[in-house]
Amino acid sequence: MSNPLEKKLEALNALAAPVIEKAAREARQHGSTQRKSPAMPAWPDEGADRTIAPPKPTEAMLYGLVGDVARAASAQSEINPVAAAAGFLSFLGAMVGRDVYYPIGDTWHHPRLFTLHIGRSSRGGKGESLGITRRIRLAIEQEHPDLLGQVHSGGLSSREGLAMLIHDGWTQGRETFEPIHDKRLWVIEGEFANVLHQAKRDGNTLSAALREIWDGGSIRPATKTSRVWASNPHVGLAGAITPSELLGLIRARELSNGFANRFLMFWAERQGEVPFPPSTPPAMLAGLAERTRAVLAFAKGNYPKEQDSRAMHLSHDTRGLWEASYRALKRPLESELLSGLMERRAPHAARLAMLFALTDQSLVIEPWHLRAALAWVDYSTASVRYVFSNQAQEARASEMERLAGMIREFLAGRPDGVELKEITNDCFSRRKTPIPLDEVLSSMLADHSSGLEMEERPRADGRPGRGCKVYRLRLNRCGHSGLSGHRVTTGLSEAFSPADIVRT
Repeated sequence: MSNPLEKKLEALNALAAPVIEKAAREARQHGSTQRKSPAMPAWPDEGADRTIAPPKPTEAMLYGLVGDVARAASAQSEINPVAAAAGFLSFLGAMVGRDVYYPIGDTWHHPRLFTLHIGRSSRGGKGESLGITRRIRLAIEQEHPDLLGQVHSGGLSSREGLAMLIHDGWTQGRETFEPIHDKRLWVIEGEFANVLHQAKRDGNTLSAALREIWDGGSIRPATKTSRVWASNPHVGLAGAITPSELLGLIRARELSNGFANRFLMFWAERQGEVPFPPSTPPAMLAGLAERTRAVLAFAKGNYPKEQDSRAMHLSHDTRGLWEASYRALKRPLESELLSGLMERRAPHAARLAMLFALTDQSLVIEPWHLRAALAWVDYSTASVRYVFSNQAQEARASEMERLAGMIREFLAGRPDGVELKEITNDCFSRRKTPIPLDEVLSSMLADHSSGLEMEERPRADGRPGRGCKVYRLRLNRCGHSGLSGHRVTTGLSEAFSPADIVRT
């Protein structure tokens, strides 16, 4: 005799079989009708990770003589090869002169560079990175001083002061000052923040003069009483600045008028810790100096007697590479700020390619010269993105903390709390804050450690309608004010902790 339980299971299977068969038949005809189970709720989004890493150099940047100088400077030392290479490129561009040029439409570009080394004051190693270039220059000067132009490292303060270094001559009373015919000048500005300080002064026209120089224009007097001119200058500039100085001093005007984007900005800091770095061996330095001398002799030509007499051009293969790269160089970046700062990527690439070709003593720009130049532009773009994104976020966080500190100090003497208008009028004297107050207060409420709480109080007359919000510092560890009928909002970490999520 069969088990009663087995009989019940057989009966249930018999009843279910037709239903199962019908469902299977419909599924075969129309596809599965099974509905997907709802997905598990995602963990609350903390926001996209917007961290940007420092730029990484590529081997393509260290082409030929430039790379050899950079590797010699950085061997067994803390010097960043990118910083050493950029300093050498800036020097080369200034010493080449105005005889070779590359035509872009009706504009003739000479290989002048304005470089800006960005790095933290304790780690940038900005002064040391120019050491090997200074030694190469000194070695050339001892044997061939005519190949070199001037070097100025005493700081820049005004248009007139810059023009005085390469002036066209002038007469003062009975005294005549002869013109300086060789207009090559390499400016080393280790404290570029000073230039930005000068640019902020009313009536100072230094930034305008630097823009004109980069473009190849003359330094004309800013006033009718000025007697100092400098026609056809050829000035290269190697500047250095910390990220905080750059962000703190550069203004919207410098971003919009094209002053900032004329600089090839790059991030570079010391690498490793080397307490006893050796000097570059004399034989190696002599070899680099001789190669540099040959490059300058080729590029300088008969300058200053001859100017714009030798045009550089792209090889057939390079034209195809430039056409493809040009579209990418002109494409807008992810923000208006970055696009403005890197608007001159194409001219930078052209001038760098000229210099790399000249280091091979060639007037023809080959694909490998352009690839090296494009690698530098990519690195500069990554540097600007890193500095102006990450550092700006840090600066904003610091400003947020400063404003929050002012609010905490203001509320400390007002235990009964205050409304927003009192914070605006009495704490900040009705002045507009760099970060909106509602954003600062929201951030403080979301941070339990800030000690801020907000009470939503009903109307004083007892009638229905919107009451008021009162902000005060927390009175007890529970976050409650002890006033009946008041709703208290405190930091999120107190109101809803990760442990609460796990328990639910």
